[in-house]
Amino acid sequence: MAWGDYFTRWHLTPDGEPIITPTSTVLPVRQDGVAAMLKIATEDEERRGAETMVWWNGEGAARALAHDGDALLMERALGETSLAEMARGDRDRDVEATRIICAAAARLHASRDRPLPPSLVPLSRWFAPLEPGAARYGGLLERAAATARALLAEPQDIVVLHGDIHHGNILDFGDRGWLAIDPKGLLGERTFDFVNSLRNPDDETALTPGRLARQATVIAGAAGVDRVRLLQWTLAFSGLSAVWILDDGDEPALDLAIAGLAAAEIDRS
Repeated sequence: MAWGDYFTRWHLTPDGEPIITPTSTVLPVRQDGVAAMLKIATEDEERRGAETMVWWNGEGAARALAHDGDALLMERALGETSLAEMARGDRDRDVEATRIICAAAARLHASRDRPLPPSLVPLSRWFAPLEPGAARYGGLLERAAATARALLAEPQDIVVLHGDIHHGNILDFGDRGWLAIDPKGLLGERTFDFVNSLRNPDDETALTPGRLARQATVIAGAAGVDRVRLLQWTLAFSGLSAVWILDDGDEPALDLAIAGLAAAEIDRS
């Protein structure tokens, strides 16, 4: 279906320039004067995310105003506060941003009395590339793979996962509070959903000496998760992300650095 068809069907008018990514095209629009975002998926990952947004029904996430196949119309964040900017500030502001992320995640992870989206990908499948990747590239990735294997063998606290919770995916929706956008649509252990907040909002902040250890402690307290297990998931996912990047022919400097920090902190714990 073409852009114009959605405009007619959902009573939309353009309200900005399109944002084109490798997996979708997003256009700011207005629906009967109300600010919204129209997102057209070009990859299954985005289609799965749209179904997850519909399933959340505006509880902890932006409201899905309409959904049809590749297209998702959702409410637009108009608040002026940025968690990324908070995290780049002083230590107290960084901690405050992390606590906001944990509170937002708690709303997403709350149980719902409705069937799960059938498109959800279990973490065991999400992590499938790690084992062969570790065999190809070796080094710290072998420890990441072994760690993932142990975690996946004994999963805990299974919930619908966002899959990419970080400072850029939890936005200020004003009176509606802090809400999530752009989920991956995964299913698995709740602790996994906090790893990306340790790797964001940028390389410099994430690699600030002592930050990963400090923020892991903050998350463990605010989200009620085991700190060591959080570090183990961080090591495992950093390994997986490194494999993805290496397979694309690029250098996973941040992922390997985070994996090293997580491994060292695990050893100290």
